[in-house]
Amino acid sequence: MIRRNDYKNRIELLQGTLDMLILQTLRWGPQHGYGIVQTLFINSSEALQVETGSLYPALHRLERQKWVRSEWKLTESNQRAKYYSITAAGKTQLASDRNRWQQMVEVIAAIMGPQPKEGAS
Repeated sequence: MIRRNDYKNRIELLQGTLDMLILQTLRWGPQHGYGIVQTLFINSSEALQVETGSLYPALHRLERQKWVRSEWKLTESNQRAKYYSITAAGKTQLASDRNRWQQMVEVIAAIMGPQPKEGAS
């Protein structure tokens, strides 16, 4: 089990992976920045802790790509926050990212599996 404050076990995300995870989170519904961070943290069994220094540049990058859009709304606690939602282009990108991710998982799993049989090199 990964402890929340154990820095050595903190999972660092590659830029493309973070983008994919943000798009997936927004696929579940519009969120403000803090909501995205909390959703990733909770749904990863507290293993992924995305810092604001990584989140907001990623959100701005996704907006520039037109994969997400934003609008100002009031939160449940009546505070103004920018809410992000995935666009049709973002859904297309997410599907592409998922396919590439699945291929990468399969390739790594094959390499990390049992040692190949003699002569299989």
